Amino acid sequence: MTEAQRICLIFYLQPIALGAWLPHIPGVQTTLGLTNSELAIALVGAPVGTLTTLMIAGRIAGWIGAKRITLVFYPVFLLAMLLPFMATTQWLLMTALALVGGSMSILELGLNVLADDYETRTHHKIMSRAHGCWSFGLLSGTLIGSAVAGFALSPFLAGIAIAILVQALVLPVILRLPLPPEGQSAKPEQRGFRLPHPVLLGVCFFTFGTTLVEGAVADWAAVYLRDAFAANPGLAGLGISIFSLCLASTRLMGDRLRQVAAPGRLGQVLALIGLIGLSLIWLAPNAPIALIGLGVLGSGAALAFPLGVTAASAAPGGSAASNVAVLSFVALLGFLVGPLTIGPLADAFGIRAALMVLAPMIGISLLLAPCLTRSEATRANRTAASSVTAARGEAL
Repeated sequence: MTEAQRICLIFYLQPIALGAWLPHIPGVQTTLGLTNSELAIALVGAPVGTLTTLMIAGRIAGWIGAKRITLVFYPVFLLAMLLPFMATTQWLLMTALALVGGSMSILELGLNVLADDYETRTHHKIMSRAHGCWSFGLLSGTLIGSAVAGFALSPFLAGIAIAILVQALVLPVILRLPLPPEGQSAKPEQRGFRLPHPVLLGVCFFTFGTTLVEGAVADWAAVYLRDAFAANPGLAGLGISIFSLCLASTRLMGDRLRQVAAPGRLGQVLALIGLIGLSLIWLAPNAPIALIGLGVLGSGAALAFPLGVTAASAAPGGSAASNVAVLSFVALLGFLVGPLTIGPLADAFGIRAALMVLAPMIGISLLLAPCLTRSEATRANRTAASSVTAARGEAL
């Protein structure tokens, strides 16, 4: 396997355990006797754990490097994914999901830095393809979870089997990845708070709008299909799978699209596609139309985060790792806002109306998409300046 293929494989394997959990959310809600609002509070555990950990994740990446992060936090994350199945109360579920979010945030930061480092060293674009593989991993997990739910198998035992298999597959792949150049991972991070550069903030809030969609669909798509169309557990889980399939397929084309369209224009077009998908979800008279709407929404949300990671790593300010950590922190606020907002609205107005809170969030992405192009231009200008400086040095 080439280095690019290894990176894509570890992206693919990481979310399988997460995807296997998602179709079980309605069942856990029923087992614990939670209302939509109470479930929303429990689901907040994951983004709270993520956001808390991301405050130090960039510094950890600078200390030990992306490869060591993946080695350490892959098994930690897989073990954490077993905890939600063991929860017996709302607060234990929230705590378990906080541990999931914390371990996942550091692991995914390591994965993103690995992909960005590869692009920087080789000038070969793989970020969208890597995130496409991640989405196919999530899809694989949701299909496994839907099958487990449909056949009334034990989700905890299935989770153990997934953890063992994924760790056995991923360990030799990570070990074969090259270490960063000497001294690169040891670059010290500046201490103290610094307000991110305005370009980086624009990139972050562009990503915020669309990653909220991903989080909301992951948490609420199965509940939406169950409540709006009386879907059984297998069909309800299929909604997440279709969303993930369309999202993953679009991401596989993302690197090619990045070569023919400016990132800002691409971000705007995809935001408009997302609004079309959300309209279908609102107007759907039956489950098949709702599933189509989820698929269109998935395509619209597909490239926001990979585009954001590339733009953030190029933005002025700190190191690539620290900029990506800031991006992840702001973007994942969407995963906090979504559960808190959609749950109470679902209780008050129904889950279909509650999901329409995603419309203004996609609108934010539509307005801020030009920041992606500005950030990419910053990297190009820096590269050109470095080339001029090197040329002058050789002339002297």
